[in-house]
Amino acid sequence: MKHHFGDCLDREGDYWTVVPNRERYAYRIDSVPAGDEEVTIATIGSDDSLWRNVFTFPNLEELTLHSPSHEQLQAIAELAVLRRLRITHARPKEITFISPLSQIEELVLEYVSGFSDLSPLRSLPRLKSLHIENLRKVTDFRGLSGLACLRYLQIDGTLDWKQPIADFEFLRGLPNLEVLSFGQIINKTPYPALLPALALKKLKRLKLTWNMLAAEEYALLEVGLHDVEGANWGPYTRFEYSPGEEWFEFTGKGAGRAKCGHANAEHKCAEYTVKYEKMKAEAERTISNSQLANQ
Repeated sequence: MKHHFGDCLDREGDYWTVVPNRERYAYRIDSVPAGDEEVTIATIGSDDSLWRNVFTFPNLEELTLHSPSHEQLQAIAELAVLRRLRITHARPKEITFISPLSQIEELVLEYVSGFSDLSPLRSLPRLKSLHIENLRKVTDFRGLSGLACLRYLQIDGTLDWKQPIADFEFLRGLPNLEVLSFGQIINKTPYPALLPALALKKLKRLKLTWNMLAAEEYALLEVGLHDVEGANWGPYTRFEYSPGEEWFEFTGKGAGRAKCGHANAEHKCAEYTVKYEKMKAEAERTISNSQLANQ
């Protein structure tokens, strides 16, 4: 049982209490006697011969399924008292086995790549925090719409595979979302793709790097979510990549950059600032027209 991931969960606030990835191995049940009342957290995988002991722990709250077998995935439906669940490196064709787990509050799906339908998650009325990473067959996220208690959502790809998102309409169905995080994604919808994000009236924090989307989308978010932490990129950001080497990175995918100290750097920054301000002006018109259309 190997797992090299670091802890990518935002530990601020009360969104996540699930143990960090690196600590999962401390909770393997190999030597834990059946029926142990002190066990509240457990980790099992396909190589654990005593994995069925997990059903004998009366106070179990958290479970990690690492590279689980099909039998193990289907069996967790019996653990109706679970509050926290993490599944990594699995290829189920569907995830309906999650539906009976109505007490789940925190859910992590990492490298769960065999299914495409997220709608079984709607059966989790208490779900407040969801981390999705590298779901190879998922492009349609409409199955998340309707998760009324969801307060934290993170959707990630990886450096070698970016998570495609067909559209962002599902955000309109997340009325209590407070933290929205995107990492290594590909947007499949033309501008204004992120307009649905403006419906997130309770959003407090947005986590999104400056070079993942078209520049116009950043301008739209900056105008529409100006009071949200993390939604004010500006036309460019100054980065130090190594001692003595700094660059101005222009906001937007493929927008370019200018090396600090170069003769043309100041001119390029001023030129892009004008361009970005025009995008923001267009974003204001887009938002206004959308509001009028919805009246």
